[in-house]
Amino acid sequence: MATTRDRALDAAIELLGTGGLRALTHARVDERAGLPKGSTSNYFRTRATLLAGTVDRILERELAEIGEPSSPTTAAELVDALCGFVVYGTSVNRTLTTARMVLFMEGSHNTEIREAVSRGRAVMESWAVAVLTGLGAPDPTTAATALAAVSEGLVLHRIARHDETDPRPAVELMVRAALAGP
Repeated sequence: MATTRDRALDAAIELLGTGGLRALTHARVDERAGLPKGSTSNYFRTRATLLAGTVDRILERELAEIGEPSSPTTAAELVDALCGFVVYGTSVNRTLTTARMVLFMEGSHNTEIREAVSRGRAVMESWAVAVLTGLGAPDPTTAATALAAVSEGLVLHRIARHDETDPRPAVELMVRAALAGP
């Protein structure tokens, strides 16, 4: 059973993912989560701490839902994994991903949110560096950064524009470039 704190954070994710940043208030979180008034404030005194907690909860949920990341041993498997991430995040996990994108943009002028969002990206990039190293990429760190940027861009377009374009051509191009080097 989810804790009161997790119920509040899950409700915050739902509000952000369906109504945007303006939809997020402590009172609305309490209402959405079915909690007594003031419950969210007991855990998150300020809006900033609620936002930071929500970013951490998003990462926690994504890691739990996706499970242990696979370790692709071929370029084709890496392409499949990245495409699966993009499609899953923009279909089955659309609300959570939308909430993450809302917070991503909030991080542009909020240091605390930017730091929390960066922790999530670091998890993704560290996985990509390990995979790309195993696949023999000449510069796995730069390649991981590029693959993360392309993946984020594809997700953003699919969410913001309701674009259902197949991510495979762009991902294949980036994977080939990552493995070929300069």
